Amino acid sequence: MLFNSLVFFVFLIVVFTVYWLFRNQLKLQNVIVLVSSYVFYGWWDWRFLSLIVISSLADYFIGIWLSRTEEKTKRKLLLALSILVNIGILGFFKYFNFFVDSATDLLSQFGFQANPTSLRIILPVGISFYTFQTLSYSIDIYRRQIEPTKDIIAFFAFVSFFPQLVAGPIERARNLVPQFLKKRTFDQENASDGIRQMLWGFFKKIVIADNAAVYANEIFANYGDHTGGTLLLGAVLFGFQIYGDFSGYSDIAIGTARLFGFNLMQNFAFPYFSRDIAEFWRRWHISLSTWFRDYVYIPIGGSRVSRLKQIRNVFVIFLVSGFWHGANYTFIAWGAAHALLFVPLLVFNKNRRYTQHIENRELLRNPQIILKIFLTFLLVTVAWIFFRAQTISEAFEYIIKMIQTLFESPVKKFNISAQPVFFAIILMIILEWINRKEKHGLQIKNWPVVARWSVYVFIALFIFMYGKFEQTEFIYFAF
Repeated sequence: MLFNSLVFFVFLIVVFTVYWLFRNQLKLQNVIVLVSSYVFYGWWDWRFLSLIVISSLADYFIGIWLSRTEEKTKRKLLLALSILVNIGILGFFKYFNFFVDSATDLLSQFGFQANPTSLRIILPVGISFYTFQTLSYSIDIYRRQIEPTKDIIAFFAFVSFFPQLVAGPIERARNLVPQFLKKRTFDQENASDGIRQMLWGFFKKIVIADNAAVYANEIFANYGDHTGGTLLLGAVLFGFQIYGDFSGYSDIAIGTARLFGFNLMQNFAFPYFSRDIAEFWRRWHISLSTWFRDYVYIPIGGSRVSRLKQIRNVFVIFLVSGFWHGANYTFIAWGAAHALLFVPLLVFNKNRRYTQHIENRELLRNPQIILKIFLTFLLVTVAWIFFRAQTISEAFEYIIKMIQTLFESPVKKFNISAQPVFFAIILMIILEWINRKEKHGLQIKNWPVVARWSVYVFIALFIFMYGKFEQTEFIYFAF
């Protein structure tokens, strides 16, 4: 079920109404959340609900068993079992054919002809998200950072919570599970702001992302027909497409959760205002970045080791992050590109330079900040080419041609200057800059009433006038 569909709106209204009718019955509310989440996910393909159930059952019982034993060997075996179940499911459905094809290509380089077995495997939506969410639960119990819950309904609801099930944020049990175990009351102010955040998410998705996709797709599909200026424009539009698409999903998910009395973590903190790559990664897909930090980067030594090993750890984290996004070498190359951009900051101890929001007075004192933001955005944009391209060679061809013909006149007429997507992007930048210390771009509760409602109405009208209502899937559904 897609957020940007009429079915979802009907579903949301029904679930919201039934859920709050039983506001004094916590267990029944959790059952409603669980059943609704399974309906939400099963609407796409009910058969893959079995994977969520397997993952949930495994980690529910592993969590309980971990709490009942102090023997190190048994605890390690139980954790290994959790990793095997979750990574095994993820690896089979997402990476089986990738590894088979890669092994076949490698053997062919040495003159061996293999007859590989390739399966027509459908990638289950959201599998990379919920497997990481439930796996972190077992790891945290193993580390004795949390206690397991014995409420199986609450745990299953935590794993499958429909607002963030298929594309995050990847929630931690320490944040979300306790919210299923305590009574929830309807907070009108919180719910109202949740609706505003949903409105902002829909604006970014169906106005910015889906309109930008039309032109970005055309440029990338026919990059040989265009010159540098248009190719750069295509990369920029894809940058706003993926940001509008993914952060838009996160806004809708977080806003929807707030309607039911849940608070999810912020997943994007206006990353295109970053002053260097390190800051960008503190602001982009925060739930995944912090997941890899806590469960991969720190366990292999993090920044507590020698400089050389720190550099190794940075490459490990970025390459693994790239590979998490998809079974294609382009994603690994994208991760490697970000590692190469990050390492100089690490070497010169500049990677923690920007941890606070930009203050207006700081901007007035140091106009170079604008240049740093622009340069960071440009570097991120070039790296997006690897993310968007079908092959690494195609990405390099795109970049080389873009640089070589940057100042040439367009070979193919491509006039999109009058399209509303540019106005929408500018509007988004303005509102997010004004509200860069808030949780989303429409958190303007301190504005005068007339000004606030003028913005809300304008955004809503813009969505109805220029939004793409073809129910386009979110990009991260593929991951």
